[in-house]
Amino acid sequence: MVKPVAILNAVKSGLRHLFYSRVTRRYPEVESGLPETYYSFDPKKGVATAGWKGRHYLELDKCTGCQLCSFMCDEISNAIVMVEVPEVKFEQNKKSLFPSIDYGRCVFCGLCVDSCPFEALHMTPEIRLADYDRNKLYYSPLELSIPPPVGKPSYLVGKKKEVKA
Repeated sequence: MVKPVAILNAVKSGLRHLFYSRVTRRYPEVESGLPETYYSFDPKKGVATAGWKGRHYLELDKCTGCQLCSFMCDEISNAIVMVEVPEVKFEQNKKSLFPSIDYGRCVFCGLCVDSCPFEALHMTPEIRLADYDRNKLYYSPLELSIPPPVGKPSYLVGKKKEVKA
């Protein structure tokens, strides 16, 4: 049997919260208000920089095709597949192997970013990736190399702009 005191306490709590302002933001009508920085990992310092875990950004000129990001992802979601992109040639990546990501499988854990020893892979604040077509959730290396319109790379946050004389 429910005690009358418990019912009165519940009603009292409900009435008290009627006069508080809402804490939850109504996304997407209201933006988060959080700083939009990339999530990345500095392997030299062994420290991750705080930021959003959204769409990945790949710096093709830094990627060596070592496949560590793919190995890290294999046991979790198997979202990263290394593909050969013959039209992109860089000296450090002789086989032209680059990661492609299937966001239908990605769990946005960030282990792929943490495992990259060359800081070639970052996660951006672009979180609006939902689509009705599953094929549009697959991003090729060339699509990943396009910087998103939102956010600022973590390695640029807090650094002063160079003054050109």
